[in-house]
Amino acid sequence: MTGVHVAGPALFARYAYPPNELGYCGADDPSALLRQATGTVTDQDRSRAQQFDGAWPYLEALARGVGVDDPLDPRVIEAYWLGGPLLDSVNSEELVAYLRSEFGKRNDIGLLSDLDGRDRALAHHSFHVLVVYPWVRLLRKHGAVPLSVLQNCRIRWGEVCDVGDEYAEVMSSPLVFDGNQLTRGPETIEPVRWNIDGIPLGPAPVRGNLVALHWDWLCDTISATQAGALDLAEESALEIVNLRLRERTV
Repeated sequence: MTGVHVAGPALFARYAYPPNELGYCGADDPSALLRQATGTVTDQDRSRAQQFDGAWPYLEALARGVGVDDPLDPRVIEAYWLGGPLLDSVNSEELVAYLRSEFGKRNDIGLLSDLDGRDRALAHHSFHVLVVYPWVRLLRKHGAVPLSVLQNCRIRWGEVCDVGDEYAEVMSSPLVFDGNQLTRGPETIEPVRWNIDGIPLGPAPVRGNLVALHWDWLCDTISATQAGALDLAEESALEIVNLRLRERTV
């Protein structure tokens, strides 16, 4: 399962590789991140992770909250990607202030500038995707495109239904938008890649296991507890989004 005997840099790379391969974030050499994900850790791993300028501030905030010196501590990495009780170690108001200082000069911020005392900000990837990214603001006008980005960029979980040489079929719940609310919809089967040229991001998938997905990749095998933690973290971000949608501020 995630976090068991996996070095922090390798665990980070399992989830960071999919958008890096697509050229959306991080360094210019995805093959280096793939090697890092398989456990081939080098001295450059820290600088490579710091180039993910969307994720790194959250890792720093979590490390401070937990009381560790290393933002690449595996406990920090797991909390950022999958959630869990360590998220409660970060004060919500302090996190928002820190993120505003880190991201506030950008002109493509989503709901970050609108947050107030009603909102529970978490140092979790779903918060960054749903609240800080600009895509939620585009849902009503542009529908399918921003919804597709939000769906693929979120970390989601599912159950493995079938396993092929390079792809697996996984039953998971996609995001759906009815024009007023953003929610998780009925389960559907999606194909996801689990290895490239025989090199997997994480453990080989097994039919019936729960797995974590990012973009079109299967990143790791997870437990039911971790899947539940992931849902809770995402629901917290969805609550912020849907409150603003009800108020017609997005």
